[in-house]
Amino acid sequence: MTDPAMGRHFSIVAVRFTGVLMILLGILMVRGTIDTAAGVGYVLIGIGLAEVFLVPLFLARRWRSPKE
Repeated sequence: MTDPAMGRHFSIVAVRFTGVLMILLGILMVRGTIDTAAGVGYVLIGIGLAEVFLVPLFLARRWRSPKE
């Protein structure tokens, strides 16, 4: 893997995937399937949503090629 863009793309995809997993885990906690406090589930849902929608934007902006 010599192209740095490929690694960056996989990093962004991995961040989104872990965000979706956090959202699903939070939903299971809120519904009571996993025996924890519902507040923890809401926090996981919030962090997961930020990880799915905001973190990839920040990573893409940071890794953007400079304008010539």
